[in-house]
Amino acid sequence: MTFACYRMPYADEFVRVEQKDGEPLRFSSPLDLEGREGFVVAPFVVADDSPLLLIRPDIVTRHQVDEEEEIRKEELGIKKGGLGRRKKERVAYHNSFNLFHDELQKGRFRKIVLARRSVETFDEDVDAERLFLRACKSYPRMFVALVSTPQSGTWLMATPEVLVASSPTPPQKGRGGLNGGTYSTMALAGTMALHGRHLTFDTPPGTSSPLPTSPDWGRRLGWSDKNIEEQRFVATYIYERLKQLADDIEEQGPRTVRAGNLVHLRSDFLFTLREGRGLGALLEALHPTPAVCGVPKDATLDFILNNEPSPRRYYSGFCGPIGSNTALFVSLRCMQIDGRTCMLYAGGGLLKESEEQQEWEETEAKMQTMRSLF
Repeated sequence: MTFACYRMPYADEFVRVEQKDGEPLRFSSPLDLEGREGFVVAPFVVADDSPLLLIRPDIVTRHQVDEEEEIRKEELGIKKGGLGRRKKERVAYHNSFNLFHDELQKGRFRKIVLARRSVETFDEDVDAERLFLRACKSYPRMFVALVSTPQSGTWLMATPEVLVASSPTPPQKGRGGLNGGTYSTMALAGTMALHGRHLTFDTPPGTSSPLPTSPDWGRRLGWSDKNIEEQRFVATYIYERLKQLADDIEEQGPRTVRAGNLVHLRSDFLFTLREGRGLGALLEALHPTPAVCGVPKDATLDFILNNEPSPRRYYSGFCGPIGSNTALFVSLRCMQIDGRTCMLYAGGGLLKESEEQQEWEETEAKMQTMRSLF
């Protein structure tokens, strides 16, 4: 079956998109998405086993999360032990970190993202739709999506990062809407785990803890120079790319935002594409951003493809609906579900100042977004 379910941040309902017959359309480049409509599933890099896909929206239905969750309350199967496997994963990360970090020390890269994969196995097939509903309840701030196609397999994600979204409001300083369309994107980078009293940060309205209103929350959380620099790399890259395609670029931030029990630094960009420039050209220019790749882009991308121990496939690609209301998100905090096996993916941005144990712990914290659903 070919389908996608997605829940927008803070929404009470999710959308299910089904293709009745045939295979999703396959494309070789984001440029081919221009003028299309449907649900996009894009990999980190297009490959034979990871094509860029567009699910045709033959059947589109909306469902209340609470009502569907009530039907699927049973527990998951028992997770099998994997201590030996986890030790091997730690050793593999140690070797990869040294390899990647050496390039930073040599000055070849200013930043590079190192990703890894972790495997969880169960004593029965994993119910992907049950996990999707659980993710919708657990992560109200995030875009939650479950995608299943014969070409990609089944993937679940709960991601905080917008790649491109059509915007109903033009930039304040520009004419907006007169050229190639008004869009928004963001630079999201830097990661810290929340603990203790900081767990009340950005609590959604309607829960037992109030929203903190102090404007200096981000400063009180104590962002390191490394995290601030990493986020600035991403913001600068996005601004420079947008200048080639857009006018009336408005940048806001950075500010601290929450995703699960983690916080990130985020800058928002609102802009108007020039006449003759469309969504395909915008995606081609932005993806992959330094948030999932590195600086400089081409050199780090080549190094990642040749040296990461596990292919990323759809991790750190992008997905979401395109058409009259485009909302494409970077595929983070995700896993592939294959029968009794779940393959979790996470990564972190490395700079010269990065320390291995801290970076390992960051990937563990990011993987906990999916592990906690078990």
